[in-house]
Amino acid sequence: MTDKIKIGVLFGGRSGEHEVSLLSARSVLSVLDPEKYRVTQIGITHDGRWFSGQNVLEAFEHNNLEGLFPVTLRPEPGHKTLYAIRSSAAGEQIEPHAEIDVYFPVLHGTFGEDGTLQGLFEMADVAYVGAGVLGSSVGMDKALFKDVMRAHQIPVVDSIILNRSQLEKGSDAILQQIEQMSAYPIFVKPANLGSSVGISKCRNRSDLFEGLMDAARFDRRILVEHGVNAREIEISVLGNDDPIVSVPGEILPSREFYSYEAKYIDDNSGLLIPAPLSQEQVAHVQQIALEAYKAADCSGMARVDFLLDKDTNEFYLNEINTIPGFTKISMYPKLWEASGMPYPKLVDRLVELAFERKADRDRIERTYRRAA
Repeated sequence: MTDKIKIGVLFGGRSGEHEVSLLSARSVLSVLDPEKYRVTQIGITHDGRWFSGQNVLEAFEHNNLEGLFPVTLRPEPGHKTLYAIRSSAAGEQIEPHAEIDVYFPVLHGTFGEDGTLQGLFEMADVAYVGAGVLGSSVGMDKALFKDVMRAHQIPVVDSIILNRSQLEKGSDAILQQIEQMSAYPIFVKPANLGSSVGISKCRNRSDLFEGLMDAARFDRRILVEHGVNAREIEISVLGNDDPIVSVPGEILPSREFYSYEAKYIDDNSGLLIPAPLSQEQVAHVQQIALEAYKAADCSGMARVDFLLDKDTNEFYLNEINTIPGFTKISMYPKLWEASGMPYPKLVDRLVELAFERKADRDRIERTYRRAA
């Protein structure tokens, strides 16, 4: 038992992708080898409370948290302990619940994939799977990510970013500005969310107004993009300073675009693995994926999504997902399986990369003494 890696798997979260996270966690937990890992499940509610106990995932799936208890991670170095919060006549007290060697956040969207949780892990000085604070935050904000890509001469579609407060002051000028940028169709997205939550394809001004208002429900920053008649190509990336790439795959959405419903409700969307591309196209898009991964300072893993313009045959980098979906239908693990790395081995490798990244952080000197 002492040789097992003690892993804390986090899921749920304060995000519109809460339910998707539960689906991903179900898959990750199913492949963690009990001979290698001692697993502690940690569920995070919609309002941000952490819970642990027995069968946490099932409790969250059934929205019945009776029997679970709140837990917390102390944001200071030197503690590998997850603490239980107990209530008594004297008030709330904390007591050790589980020792954790490495955390595996299976959290999509805000407060999980955007650098905030990673900041807590850094403060606590613990090992964790996936990108750090910078890579997570850059990858999460689609508008900032596009600016970083443009700075590295990586092609992205034309876009503008708006704040919710601009909409609240008046929409006519904003609608005119958007229409000057692009002809219809136009895509509207919350800047900081994934799983296609809050995304609209707009064909006219009425659609555009509704799309802006819908996106504003999920984020204060709204990304508006020129629509492309495109194929959707995705590549999985794995590694820290020397990442590797998978074969590319292609999404065949059951609807007009890969919406939330097409991903998780219809169950009719298709995946082509490997994607039907020429050798030159494969090499080209894999190289762009690596460049984007490094430019955003990613580590551990990411799925890099592209648009392949059907009219011009040009690739455009769409976005990067630093905690990609891990459900049974998700492209990230499927692409690695097609590349020769089965799901259990992929999870093992992600844990190894987490320890590797932690060892690299431990080399950093935290004090400075000038020479006499």
